[in-house]
Amino acid sequence: MSIKSLNLNTKLANAAEIKPMYATTIKSSKGDDIVCADPNKTRGMLALMNLGAVNGGAACHWGGPAAMMEMMSAIHSYMFKSADWYNQYNFVNDIGHAENGVYSLRANLGFAGLDLTALKGFRSISSKLTGHGESHLYPEGVLLSNGPLGSSLPQAQGLAHADKLAGNARVTIATMSDGAAMEGEAKESFAAIPGLRSKGIINPFILVISDNNTKLSGRITEDSFDMTKTFESFSTLGWETIKVENGNNLEACYHAIEKANELATKNKPVFIWLKTVKGYGVKKTEESKSGGHGFPLKAYSEEIHDFLSEVCHNDVPSEFTDWANELTQKPQVSASSSSVKKEKAQAGFARAAIKAFKEGYPVLSISSDLQGSTGMAPFHAECSEASLDVGIAESNMVGHAAGLSKAGYIPVVDTFAAFGVTKGNLPFVMASLSDCPMIAVFSHTGFQDAADGASHQSLTYLSALSSIPHTKVIAVSTSEEAETLMYAAIKEIKEKREANKKANTYVFYVGRENFPATIDSESKPVLGVNQLIKKGSDGVIVSAGPLLFKAIEAADKLASQGKNVSVVNYGQVNAFDTEVIKSALNGSNKVLTVEDHQIVGGLGAQLSHLLHRNNISVRLDSLAVQGVFGQSAYQADDLYSKHGLATDNIVSRFLEL
Repeated sequence: MSIKSLNLNTKLANAAEIKPMYATTIKSSKGDDIVCADPNKTRGMLALMNLGAVNGGAACHWGGPAAMMEMMSAIHSYMFKSADWYNQYNFVNDIGHAENGVYSLRANLGFAGLDLTALKGFRSISSKLTGHGESHLYPEGVLLSNGPLGSSLPQAQGLAHADKLAGNARVTIATMSDGAAMEGEAKESFAAIPGLRSKGIINPFILVISDNNTKLSGRITEDSFDMTKTFESFSTLGWETIKVENGNNLEACYHAIEKANELATKNKPVFIWLKTVKGYGVKKTEESKSGGHGFPLKAYSEEIHDFLSEVCHNDVPSEFTDWANELTQKPQVSASSSSVKKEKAQAGFARAAIKAFKEGYPVLSISSDLQGSTGMAPFHAECSEASLDVGIAESNMVGHAAGLSKAGYIPVVDTFAAFGVTKGNLPFVMASLSDCPMIAVFSHTGFQDAADGASHQSLTYLSALSSIPHTKVIAVSTSEEAETLMYAAIKEIKEKREANKKANTYVFYVGRENFPATIDSESKPVLGVNQLIKKGSDGVIVSAGPLLFKAIEAADKLASQGKNVSVVNYGQVNAFDTEVIKSALNGSNKVLTVEDHQIVGGLGAQLSHLLHRNNISVRLDSLAVQGVFGQSAYQADDLYSKHGLATDNIVSRFLEL
C-alpha cells in the first residue's frame, strides 16, 4: 500500500541527447561498448574553472574531485541512459569538495545547459555554480545541497524512504568521502540504512565512499586513525560490499555500478568501497600530504599549461589552451599605499595559547582537521605534545574536550563556525551542564567564507550559542584582540576553577580575510568589557568582527559630512555591557547595529533587548541579513554589497536615523 505525496514537479534537468564533448569508450561487464565522458579531459576542465576562481580571489578544491572523476563519469553514463533519469535514480553527492568535479563533468556532457563558457565565473557571485552544491540556486542540477560533510547522507536515506512510501521504483545513489565517514551523523545512517532496507521500509540504496586516506590537514592514518575497520564493518552492519581496489580505473568503476544496481534490488543496500588517489592526475598533488586539497596553482600562473598537459596526457584540446591563455593575462593593479600591518585575526589565538602553555597553563588543542584554517596550526607545530586531531568529527571534538576539562585541563577546540555551532551545540550544552569549561575558536563567520557558499556561511553564529548557560561568545576583529582576550580567558578559567568557582566557556568567532592587526581606539581589549573605538556626539554605530572595519569607514565618511559618530566594538555580545553604550551615546539617542548575521537573534536583537531592559531609551536600527541564505562569491565584499552591509549602506542608514 502506498501513501500519496504532494504533487510536486521536479526541477532537475532532463538528460535528453547527452553526448560528451570529450569522450572515451569502455566495455560493460557484458562486453558492450559504453561511451563515457573522458575523465582526463574533464579534469582539464576542472583545472581551468578552478584557476578562474583563484584569479578572482577564491580558494577551491582539486584533490577530491580529481580522485572521484572516474566514478562520477561511470555513474553518470549509467544513470543518464534515460532522459527522465530522475524517475529512475536519486543522485546525492555528499562530497561538497567534489561538486566542482560534477560541474565540469556535466559541462562535458552538455547537461542542463552547461558548457565550457558556463564554467567560467565558478564561485563568483554571478554564477549558479557555487562552491558546494546548492539546490536553492541551481535546482536543475542539485537535488540536495551539500557542503558540511556527512549531512546529505541522512537526507538521501529519507529520499529512499519516500520512494518506498510513494511506490516509486527509484534507486538512490549517494557519494561521500572517507573524511565524511568520520562524522557521527554519517555513522548513524551507516547503521540505519541496512536496518530499514531489511525491513522493506526504504528503496534500493547504493553508497559510494572515496577512500583515499586523506583529509585537509594530511593523511588520515598519520594524523588521526585508520578508517579501514570502519569500512570493513559495513558487511556486519548489513551492507553488501563491493570493493574497487583501483577507483581511478573507469571501466572498473562502471562494472561496480552495474553490479551494485543488480544487488541493490535485493534486501540489502550496497556499499562500494572505492580506493582512490586524492589529487589523481598530477604527480605533485598525488604525493602531497593533503592530496592537493585546494587548487595548487597561484593566480594567473603560467604553470596551468604544464598542469593541463599532465592531466590530459599531452593531448590538450585547443579550446583548453585558449582558455588557459585568457587565465594567465594579469590585470593592471595599482600599488597599495597603505602601511597598516594586516594579518588574519586568528593568528592571535595561537600566540596566546603558546604563551600560556609555555607559562605552565595546562592548555590542550583538540582539532578536527581545520587547524590550518582556524589559526591553531602554529600551536600544533610548537606544542605537539599538547595537540590532538580527532579527525573530521566536530561533535566528538567538543565532547572529547569536555572530558579533558573535567579532569583539570584547559582544552581549546577549533573548526569553522558553520560546523562548530551546529554539530557542537548539544555537546556544548552537556559540557556546561557537567561543569566542563573550554575555549572554542570558530573561524570563517558570516559571509567571510565567501567562496564556499551558503553551506559554509554561518549566519546564526551569535544566536546559536549565546543562550547556553556559562557560555560567553566573542566576535573578534583584530589579532591583537584575539591574543589579548584568549590569554585572559585561559587565565580566568584557571583562576576560577582552582578557587572552586564556576568558570565560563569562551567561544571566539573570527573571520577569514586579512585585517589590520590593531585599531586605534579610545580603549584596549578587556575580557568582559566591550571596546569604545571612537567617541562622538551624534549617535553610535555598533558592530563586531570583520564588519567593524566597515563601521569605522562609515564613521569617517559621516565625519566628512559633519556628523561626529561614536563607534563601538561590541564583540562580547552576551557580556551584558551597557556602560560602553552609555559612554558612546554621549548625549545622543541614535544607535545603528551592523552585522553579517541573521537579523533574528543577532547582535542588534540582543543589544536592543538589553538596552530596553535597562531603561536606556534609544532610536535603534539594525543592518543585518534579512532571513535569506548566502551564496558563493570571490570576496566577502561582494556579499556585503549584495546584502546591504557595505560602507555606503551604513552611512545612508545612519543618516535615515
